[in-house]
Amino acid sequence: MKAIYPDNGNGDREAHPEAVPGLRPETEGAADVTPLTLEVDGEMFALRRNEFGGTDYTWLSGPNPGYGFGMSPTPDLSLDEHRENIRNFLAMVDPTTGYIEDD
Repeated sequence: MKAIYPDNGNGDREAHPEAVPGLRPETEGAADVTPLTLEVDGEMFALRRNEFGGTDYTWLSGPNPGYGFGMSPTPDLSLDEHRENIRNFLAMVDPTTGYIEDD
């Protein structure tokens, strides 16, 4: 953040002169990051950083191709913390449909 909004010395931040409101700066190499595959309780998930500083979790072994969830922000989570996120997701999934059902 400091490189984009450097401190002017009194604690205030000044926008970069080329900043455009509503646009987030590109994260170098984010699209090139290979997803991590993680097995949790017999289910396989692909984890990939997203453009919002979070993680996209794709349920690879689930009944619905491409289904999963996202969380943000998730800076520097441990594998155990990712596993806990996945377990929380799986606990909400209806075993009949393979989707999180609306209440």
